[in-house]
Formats: sequence, C-alpha cells, structure tokens
Amino acid sequence: MFKFICRTLHHERSVARASPIHNLCFIQIQPFSSSLKPTQNPPSQHSFAVTYLINSCGFSPEKALSASKYVKFETPENPDSVIAFFKHHGFTETQISTIIRHHPRFLLSDPEKSLLPKLEFLKSKGVSSTDVARIVSASSHLLRRSLEKQIIPSFNLFNKLLRSEEKTLAAIKSRCADLLFDHQTHVTPNIEILRKAGVPNANIMLLLTNYPRVFKTGSDRFALIVKELEKMGFNPSRVNFVSALRALRQMTKSTWGKKVEIYKKWGWTDDEILLAFKKQPECMMGSEEKIVGVMDFLVNKIGLESSFVARRPILLTLSLEKRIVPRCSVYQVLESKGLIETNGNSLATLLVSSEKWFIEKVVDRYKEEAPEILKLYKEKLDRAK
Repeated sequence: MFKFICRTLHHERSVARASPIHNLCFIQIQPFSSSLKPTQNPPSQHSFAVTYLINSCGFSPEKALSASKYVKFETPENPDSVIAFFKHHGFTETQISTIIRHHPRFLLSDPEKSLLPKLEFLKSKGVSSTDVARIVSASSHLLRRSLEKQIIPSFNLFNKLLRSEEKTLAAIKSRCADLLFDHQTHVTPNIEILRKAGVPNANIMLLLTNYPRVFKTGSDRFALIVKELEKMGFNPSRVNFVSALRALRQMTKSTWGKKVEIYKKWGWTDDEILLAFKKQPECMMGSEEKIVGVMDFLVNKIGLESSFVARRPILLTLSLEKRIVPRCSVYQVLESKGLIETNGNSLATLLVSSEKWFIEKVVDRYKEEAPEILKLYKEKLDRAK
C-alpha cells in the first residue's frame, strides 16, 4: 500500500507510516467575515428604514431589523433612486429584491457613480442587458468589487488564458462571481503551481472556468495539495488530477475521515478506497447520506457485491433517485422475464449510459416483450422530481 507523509494545515509532522487515506491535506474553508460593525443601539422595529426594507425590498421583519443596524436612512429619496436605477437597466423586481437583500447598503450608494460603470463594462464586452441583470442578481457582490483593480484585470487575464473573448464571456456568464476576483492573489500563483507540476493548460482552463473557487486558496496550501496528489500516484497530465484537486480542496479532514469510515463499513480496504478515488475522485464528493444510500441500494436491494462497486466508483456519482432507482426498476423487470443478461456489468452499463441510449436500447427495444417498463420508468422519474 502506498505510504506518504502528510502535512496538516499547521504543517505539523504526522506519523510516516500512517495510511494515506487518513492523512490527506485539506483546506479549511474560512467563513466570510464582514468588515461592517453594527451600531451600539439597534433601531426600533418601527423605524423608517425597517418599514422601507419590508415594504419596498421584500425583507422579512427580522431581516429588515437586522439590516437596519447597518443601513440608516430617514427619507426614501436615495433608496428610491437606487431601485429606479436597477429598473431602468432592465432588472426585474425579483432581481432587485435579491440584490438589496444581499447588500442592503447599496440603498445608500450613488448608483451612477458606483454601480453604473460596472454594468457598462459588462455591456461593452457584448453582454446583453438581460444577461447583465441575471449575472449581477446571481452574483451581486460583483458590484462591490473594484472595477479598475479587480474586474478589468481579471477579465483581461481570462481573455489571455482562454485566447478568446467569446470563451471568456461564456465563462463569466456561468461563473461570474468566482472568476472576477483578485487574480493576482490567487489565480496567477496557483496556475503557475499547476504548470510546474506538469498539468496541461487545457486541464487548468477546465478547472478554472468550471470550478474557479478551487483557486481561491492560499498558494502554500494549494501547493501542498498538489504534492499530496502526486504522492498518491495521480498523473498530473490526466483530467482526474484536477478533479481530485477539487475534491480535496472542498473537504475538511474530518469530512474525509467520515467518508473513509463509511466505505470501510462496507468492507472496502484502504487500498480499494484509494484506487476508487484515483479512478473517480467524485466518489468522495457526495454527502455521507448519499454514499450510504447508494451503497445500501446497490448492495442490499439489488444484490451487487460491495467490491464490485469499489471497482466501479462511477456508480457512486449517479443520482440515486433520478438515475439508479428508475433504471434498476426496469432492469429487475427485464431480468425477471429473462430478457437481459443477469450480471453486474450489464446493470452498470445501463446505469452509466446516456438517457438517449437507455431509451433506445432498453426501453424501446423491449416495449413489446415488457410494455410495462416505460410506464414504470416514468413513474420512478416523476417521484424523483
């Protein structure tokens, strides 16, 4: 069994012969801390600000009272001008309410000075007014970032990396909040770490555009995770390297340990867990409840061997309600009629195949011999909705 020494978050030395499954390096996710401080004397529930937040912005009374500790105004002129500003730029009432509920201090801003330049920048790059409203309402803290120091430099960096403004815009539309952060602090140094490790540029871009939060990690800790993956035997040139990086980045050591123990309760060894993780890093990213649910269903209800699942960890990444249960129901009917080969490999193929393939090659193919499977399949899917 592969052995390595893991450094903890505080760089303490752990036992050299410890199992690699238990001694991985994890990033502790620090809670967001606001620089805003509440005033000494909270306002009355009947203050003008509280009433305005409830009636005009959709706040609950409790949220309005809490927000009014940071946002004080006695007349509606400035808040009304901010709401009118958003409406003028194509934001719906729901989107405006979402933005203000996340950042009530916007009601005190000068929108033409602090908000408009950021909207205009996005529009100048070809983003439609509708998409601007959608992006900003989904990632409203974008409006709190510096246009000159963060948004524009980050956009230029991605444009350079992706070598296409079209791809950059597509990435921003889908991951705006996480892409337009301070690239000099995290993105650039961590990209360099991956490049030195031999990760292809295409895989770096895949990680950056789809899971940019991975890069919001201190470079020292980021480098430790990369080294740990190399010690575990991951090949930096393969896609599963960046997938495993994402998995380790998002879990605490405690969470990882709990998932390891779950798999061990199903008879998996340390070597099997490590091999499964190397094959399919996402098998460690599901919740503890999801892992238990899938294992229980496949082993206890369907009759697969636990070791079979260990060798095909992709099964653990599938939705239990939307994929596994509906398709296994069809499989059991076909199996009982002798229409399909009875073995784990056949079932695994049915589970991992595309929806189109499953309908054409299974449901439609046996609709005469087993006409009930279409109705059964749809019923199971409907229950999952």
